[in-house]
Amino acid sequence: MAGLLLLSGCNTWESELSCLEVFMQGDIQRVAQTREQRFLGKVPEKRAHCLGGDHAVTLNQSPWLDWPNFWATGDSSSLSPPTLLNSTFFGPNARGISGALYELELQRIELIKFNLFDNSGTYQAYITGRDSKAGPVLQTWPEMLLPPTHPNYQDVRSDQKQVCRGELIRFRTVTGICNDIYNPLMGSTHQLFARNVQFETTFPDLGFHEMTRNRHGDRLGLLKPDPQVVSRKLFTRMQSHPDKCQSGYGLPGSPEEAECDYKKAPAFNVLAAFWIQFMTHDWFSHMEEDPHQPEWMTVGCTGQLVGNSEHSLTEEEIKQLGCRPDDRINVSPVADDTPPESFVHGSQSYLVRAPKTTRNHVTAWWDASQLYGYDERSSQRVKRDPGDPAKLLLIPVREGGGEGDKTGYLPVFDAGDPIKPEWSGQEATAFPDNWSIGLSFFHNIFAREHNAFVDEFRKQAAKIPDADSGLRNPARPEVVIRYQDVTPDELFNVARLVVSAEIAKIHTIEWTTQLLYNEPLYRGMNANWHGLFHEHTAVSEALREIIRQLDDSDAANNSLYAAFAGGAGIFGLGNHRYEGKSFYSLVERDREDIWTLASNDDINGGINHFGSPFNFPEEFVTVYRLHPLLPDLIEYREWNKDPNVIQQKVPVIDTFRGKATEAMRQKGLASWALSMGRQRAGELTLQNHPQFLQNLKMPQLQSSTQQIDIAALDLIRDRERGIPRYNEFRRQYGLKQLTGFDDFIDPRLPQDSPVRREQEQLVKMLREVYGQHRCDESKQITNAQLNNDQSPINDCLGHPNGSLIDNIEDVDTVVGWLAEFKRPHGFAISETQFVVFILNASRRLFSDRFLTSSFRPEFYSTFGVTWVMHNGPGPEKMEQGMSNGHQQPVSPLKRVLLRTLPELADELQGVINVFDPWARDRGEYYSTEWEPRGGAEGDSAFAK
Repeated sequence: MAGLLLLSGCNTWESELSCLEVFMQGDIQRVAQTREQRFLGKVPEKRAHCLGGDHAVTLNQSPWLDWPNFWATGDSSSLSPPTLLNSTFFGPNARGISGALYELELQRIELIKFNLFDNSGTYQAYITGRDSKAGPVLQTWPEMLLPPTHPNYQDVRSDQKQVCRGELIRFRTVTGICNDIYNPLMGSTHQLFARNVQFETTFPDLGFHEMTRNRHGDRLGLLKPDPQVVSRKLFTRMQSHPDKCQSGYGLPGSPEEAECDYKKAPAFNVLAAFWIQFMTHDWFSHMEEDPHQPEWMTVGCTGQLVGNSEHSLTEEEIKQLGCRPDDRINVSPVADDTPPESFVHGSQSYLVRAPKTTRNHVTAWWDASQLYGYDERSSQRVKRDPGDPAKLLLIPVREGGGEGDKTGYLPVFDAGDPIKPEWSGQEATAFPDNWSIGLSFFHNIFAREHNAFVDEFRKQAAKIPDADSGLRNPARPEVVIRYQDVTPDELFNVARLVVSAEIAKIHTIEWTTQLLYNEPLYRGMNANWHGLFHEHTAVSEALREIIRQLDDSDAANNSLYAAFAGGAGIFGLGNHRYEGKSFYSLVERDREDIWTLASNDDINGGINHFGSPFNFPEEFVTVYRLHPLLPDLIEYREWNKDPNVIQQKVPVIDTFRGKATEAMRQKGLASWALSMGRQRAGELTLQNHPQFLQNLKMPQLQSSTQQIDIAALDLIRDRERGIPRYNEFRRQYGLKQLTGFDDFIDPRLPQDSPVRREQEQLVKMLREVYGQHRCDESKQITNAQLNNDQSPINDCLGHPNGSLIDNIEDVDTVVGWLAEFKRPHGFAISETQFVVFILNASRRLFSDRFLTSSFRPEFYSTFGVTWVMHNGPGPEKMEQGMSNGHQQPVSPLKRVLLRTLPELADELQGVINVFDPWARDRGEYYSTEWEPRGGAEGDSAFAK
């Protein structure tokens, strides 16, 4: 190494010396033993210098994560100057990426260790342990058993414990029960949302805890600060031609000259924006479908701060803001708001749950429940083909369209279907709420994909009818099921498994890697999924180093160790077992696989809940409030004309509910795919919410306005559900706190840059909306972190006692992460949102049996396993050339579109990631420049 350093040149000499010093001293971050000792995403100056040179050192003192400043973690400008070390493991680029991966994995393990708070009654056992087992290694809970009143109670009864078996474990159940065969209730419909933050920090407006009262005083309430005022001042998109936008409703006839300005994300498209709505419909829903008469409430537009004092809005101020005092919305349902009990362990007192709890009315699994159903009522809306019950019903609705149109479109609801009146005229699917053109697109695409799998499976069965399909019935595991023996109902459920796994794969390695567009996240997300099947050396090495440092005397039995020691990948974890192995591990090609369907422990062997039953936490819901991604107008193009020409500017609001179905059938899937694929999504930042969502007309509302401001409603729902405010939210997730609004300003920007001046103006607006107060250093405000000198954090946040300081503690979490102007390269989201994803994206894979130990031919069929692994039938297909230094397979969603919309083959030829704007040139190493690829030079989207 010393010899290489001497040859590397003086321009990197100081950085290399820093590395030598770090290596010699063993200066490396360890997994924290207590919450206040957490990593916080910050490294010592010498380590920063080693991994990112002077640039990383310059930014080391900011509150933001350090790893995005390391070598090779951005675009080509982040690559180190050429040296002899560059091609080695010790080279700046290699160690920058490896250092970033190490820190990301360290964060993930600490998040799993410190941020699991279950509301369903298991938390006390998590803290105290049970039956001589430590809480974090518990894998079963009495609270996750079916109650005697459950219709499947008799099916799971056993002498010692409940165990799911037979048909209940063969495929995904409609209600989500029996994914974990020992915890049948987990992840099913109507389970309580969990939390990722200490219970005492939730519902800060209630002042439930002394530190909460110290943190916020009397400044918070459900409508305080006023949510509509926050929305109008901090969320509204400014318009250069308001007459051409009409508050997001566009112009009559949707002419091309309509115009609604919005800040555009450089490398994320509108398909990506609608994809996440498609996903969240599968994951969580707070609202009951047929609630009792709801309670209605006002939603603000009544007061604002003036000189740090609350004043009522005048009629003139209301008109100037554009808000509406007469808006009303239903109160969000609460499962339990009785005072929570507490318990003492090790001289410390704990709450058993949050002050209020809420229920998830869909399954928490990645099971495509928005397509297939999540309870009996929703399943009645799913229409199967009466001529072939293995298929979903698709009907021809367009003549003279593209090749894909021959496979048909989803039918609309019938008069007798169990639906709300406002869903009339929409396509028939399980979760039809908030219907839009984007949801119509993805539902139709994956209905076609379901049927495409059935057709290809049938072709395979016709070729080799007597061959072993790989499927087995758990009730009779020794009986071979031949291809010709597979029934239509079995094939339907196999197709659901395959489509669900495809969707999970698309989200993990395609949507997320475009959302977080840089090399560490490309490697990390692919390793998260593929680790058992592909080599990602740097990720595996980072994992092994962290596992080595767990400093756990019983590491072999530690749940973190068991989950991570086998390798980086989660998908397929535990679907092989080998004699002599103490836990489920990597595929070993030279050893006999002894995994058997007759063993309950094999069926369940790959899952890991880390001591806390899986469900989504409320904090996960809040970071998916991504409305700024949507434009007000869709730039409509036609696939069979010049794709560079925008034919119309269609208001998104004109594609809601039944209008979406009408628009889809008139214009066709291919043209909508082209339109949304080429158009850039909005940037997730302040003053960039769609105007139509601030002025959304909803006739079913019981108010004189029959309108609602969705941006303001996002704030209200977070407050109703007890989301901690922004600064404590960051502390709870192991991130550095901010000490004032000026910390939001990107420290990389020159003092005189126009972008910096814009950020400074937005900071002034934050100060105007949330105000300031005289601080009191005698008031401790958190126990989640300590100051650098290990003293408690107090109300003054490092400022002198009695100073007039910003009310940074009061900022709504959504406002805070939208204000994070300093982000890792290529990130469409903030670092605060990102850490929530790190934790929960991993957990929903780790906990799902069908994505871990039951990803096997016995459940998916041999044909289905190949389909998921290769992104379709046959061998894996590879893209031509290299993208960002990688030879990549044709992505799963691209393969889906090529199967279901073959008329787009030419347009998709140069597309590497379907969520990158289709006409954008990806350029060199993770470029986010807005430049046209070959053939798109005439696209008017590049003229501005």
